Amino acid sequence: MTVGTNERLEIASYNPNWPNAFAAERSRLGDVLGDLALRIDHHGSTAVPGLAAKPIIDIQVSVRYLTPLDDYVRRLALIDYLHVPHPDDAVCPFFHRPTDWPHTHHVHLVLGGSVEERRTLAFRDYLRKHPSVAREYEELKRWLASTHSAATFAERQAYADSKTDFVSRVTESALREHLPLDL
Repeated sequence: MTVGTNERLEIASYNPNWPNAFAAERSRLGDVLGDLALRIDHHGSTAVPGLAAKPIIDIQVSVRYLTPLDDYVRRLALIDYLHVPHPDDAVCPFFHRPTDWPHTHHVHLVLGGSVEERRTLAFRDYLRKHPSVAREYEELKRWLASTHSAATFAERQAYADSKTDFVSRVTESALREHLPLDL
């Protein structure tokens, strides 16, 4: 399937400003979440130096509890994040801003000390440590972006789902290497 140019997912060359964009957002999130946030981490492709990515800052916020979700929804709405109800809410509630596509930031809540927290950071750290695997991931993302639309949430989710086998394989390798080191 070929996707029209205006509906295509954008994979941008690495932007050295992405870590600064994360740092600014980490501060905003820390201010609004206060002691609900145990740690706030930059993850995803924009957290891997040199890696092309969708120009969206992915942020993982580790928390003590995920339910009730209302307090997170209310606080994050104060800085223009929208919660997207999803079956994964029990493990990793998802928020984005702005409310309309294209997004600039994604926030994923996870339980501090959970498998989900560790897996996400292990994947990021493995790509940082293994540039050849990061290049392989970039090639996969570019190909998938050319075949998936950005027109709807479901289509963007299909793009993400198409990366699952690669991400799972790399994450298992990362965990065997005892990544991440900072948990």
